[in-house]
Amino acid sequence: MHQTGVRIAGVGHYVPTGVLTNADLERMLDTSDEWITTRTGMKERHVAAADEPTSAIAYRAALNALANAGREAADLDCLIVATVTPDYAFPATACILGAKLGISGKPAFDIEIACSGFIYGLTVAASLIRTGVFKRVLLVGAEELTRLVNYKDRSTAILFGDGAGAAVLEASDVDCFLAAELGADGSNPENLYLPLSGTAGPPITPDDVEQRRNTIVMNGREVFRFAVTKMIAATNVALSRAGITADDITWLIPHQANRRIIDAAAKHLEMPTERVIVNIDRYGNTSAASIPMALSEASAAGKLKDGDVILFVGFGAGLSWGAVAWRWHMSTNGKIP
Repeated sequence: MHQTGVRIAGVGHYVPTGVLTNADLERMLDTSDEWITTRTGMKERHVAAADEPTSAIAYRAALNALANAGREAADLDCLIVATVTPDYAFPATACILGAKLGISGKPAFDIEIACSGFIYGLTVAASLIRTGVFKRVLLVGAEELTRLVNYKDRSTAILFGDGAGAAVLEASDVDCFLAAELGADGSNPENLYLPLSGTAGPPITPDDVEQRRNTIVMNGREVFRFAVTKMIAATNVALSRAGITADDITWLIPHQANRRIIDAAAKHLEMPTERVIVNIDRYGNTSAASIPMALSEASAAGKLKDGDVILFVGFGAGLSWGAVAWRWHMSTNGKIP
């Protein structure tokens, strides 16, 4: 099969207008702004309205990415949505997004690998284009985790926010995909999971809902240890496969889960603070949306230049992890086959 190159032609993001600050959480929980900021780096997070499903914020991010790429929805060959908060268990949110974009009939599917979603999705979308299956793919990371949070559990209530980030990937004579490393270990899913949400448990009862037993559960200490270890290991493998070193990285764009985890990964790579893209203070942990949101903001701020090497790295429930080394190329001299 003919192989071509792939580039990101445009990026965009969107966050709901509702905001939950640390001050708000102080009124809801036994916590403080200082406690939250010291442990997570978070100051506020956005919250979707009750009538604003994941497909709605994915749609807004998608429009922004298409505009940034100078493309129309009709130009797309495939849609991929990375999310663990779909509109419904089925159909896939990507199908609904396609209808909202006016391109029903185009192939569409979801990726459900939690906070690793954009990294997995980027690898899948790039592979579909590089092998000639599609010429242009829309990849969206969109999450509304605030709907799954127990606001009586301080350990998780402070962490999560809602948002969406999108990227338009297209065939090009410039190949920007350098390498990837992905992994997963489902031996202990209860370290970070949503109980009573599938077929492994009994049907949800009214008492379960009242007691919030159907909300996010996390073993924070274990996840922290796992995250730092796997982000460093995945980075080392991806860089080796790309034939580059940490010195070649222009920008580190990590999953925005915890500022201390980000700092640990940056320290390993000896990356100065000014080369690490961080927006966790304003958005919290938006799962699969966090990396594309950070990428979109960095692009909008004019930080990214053609030829820059970006390392995307993250981890999530699964437990899952991944890293992608990517060369930035936004100029329009990449020919479409």
